[in-house]
Amino acid sequence: MIAWVVGIFYVAGVVLAVDAIMRVRTAQGAIAWSVSLVTMPFVAVPAYLVLGRSKFRGMTEMLEARQDEIEDAIAEIRSNLDPWAVEVEQFVSTYEAVHNLSGMRLLRGNRVELLINGEATFDSILAGIAQAKEYALVQFYMFHDDGLGRRMKNALIERAKAGVRVYMLYDEIGSSGLPASYVNELRDAGVEVSSFKPTQGRGNRFQLNFRNHRKMVVVDGVTGWVGGHNVGDEYLGLDEEFSPWRDTHVRIDGPAVLQLQLVILGDWYWATQEMVPVNWVPQEAEDSDVRVMIYPSAPTQRLETAGLLFVTALHSARERIWLSAPYFVPDEAVMKALELAALRGVDVRIITTGKGDSLPVYLAAFHYIDQLRDLGIKFYAYKPGFLHEKVMLIDDRVSSVGTANFDNRSFRLNFEVTALIADGDFAKQMEAMFEQDFAHSEVIDPTHVDDKSFFWRLGVNLSRLASPVL
Repeated sequence: MIAWVVGIFYVAGVVLAVDAIMRVRTAQGAIAWSVSLVTMPFVAVPAYLVLGRSKFRGMTEMLEARQDEIEDAIAEIRSNLDPWAVEVEQFVSTYEAVHNLSGMRLLRGNRVELLINGEATFDSILAGIAQAKEYALVQFYMFHDDGLGRRMKNALIERAKAGVRVYMLYDEIGSSGLPASYVNELRDAGVEVSSFKPTQGRGNRFQLNFRNHRKMVVVDGVTGWVGGHNVGDEYLGLDEEFSPWRDTHVRIDGPAVLQLQLVILGDWYWATQEMVPVNWVPQEAEDSDVRVMIYPSAPTQRLETAGLLFVTALHSARERIWLSAPYFVPDEAVMKALELAALRGVDVRIITTGKGDSLPVYLAAFHYIDQLRDLGIKFYAYKPGFLHEKVMLIDDRVSSVGTANFDNRSFRLNFEVTALIADGDFAKQMEAMFEQDFAHSEVIDPTHVDDKSFFWRLGVNLSRLASPVL
């Protein structure tokens, strides 16, 4: 019996080694996986089944089953949004790259509100849900059954009992502690609830390394929210270890909400194979004409759209790149873009957390900070509490608020979404927010890495080696 088991593992190792050679993204990764699978199959085979994939399988095939119906719906949506599309005169090539990567266009006629930290964010979201007349779409990576989680649950139940159609989507890993009673209470009240179900479909049983990391809410197709917050008390600063929690969301009113709605319903369709009837008629925000684009990224796409968005944005900068990165673990392309920006004389400032929630990720950041020394890039460690926001300011014209971290997981393995906002007044608000964060931060001197102990520096480099799967 033991001999059979050993034989099965070695055969599986050889088969999966061939798969790794054919599919793994980089030559270094393909070599590492194939050698490990052949020489250490008892460890490498289960690890490869969970961690070896870089592309999410099944979604394209599922969409093809109703391709005509879906294409007709998307064509109608795009036709409805065409009158709101902006003709870009400056930086046309950069815009075209972002448009071709996302399939979305920059839309006018929006109002945007910057929501700083948890109380402002969830006061706005819960008030918006309470005003839903037709439907509410609620999707978060993480739901907790705590004070904020129960407030959200009660808000959804109240709307469902009022006759509003309510849909809630969550990620299994992010919401792994969510009790069945929480979900059952919602369903009993008439709320449609589903997990994202990454392992459904033929050949996806071990597809556990992918996360739907998006945090989005849409009400009636006219108001939407997106940003870094999840549904849990820690996001209100109620976790003693990480308080005060620093995070940012944005509220959008106007045609761009339909782009956000399209992203949510695409995820819902994967999870349930159901197409939800919703409003696809754009509604212009009153007395506001902010330009907004919703940029989704996912491991279903051939290109690495999240990482390419950062590279494109960094290359477009002429005067300033200010970004917030709780997990600063960039890949080689992003590192080169940062180096070139600094060499062009761009004011590059990167703020990361001074209190990490993952020691390996926290340590790995110092390797990349050290690599970028002597270029004039300024690094800051946010000191009051845990910094979790994912925001960026390019020059005085383009801001981003979204869910994507500055790491391999967000670049390649997660479903993410970002709001791109081209507006000078909003950029000024972002600038003021960054200035406040810089004022509450400590400057990181990369040369101090040399003064650390051998074991600390060893930990940094070991963490860097593990960063592709962190």
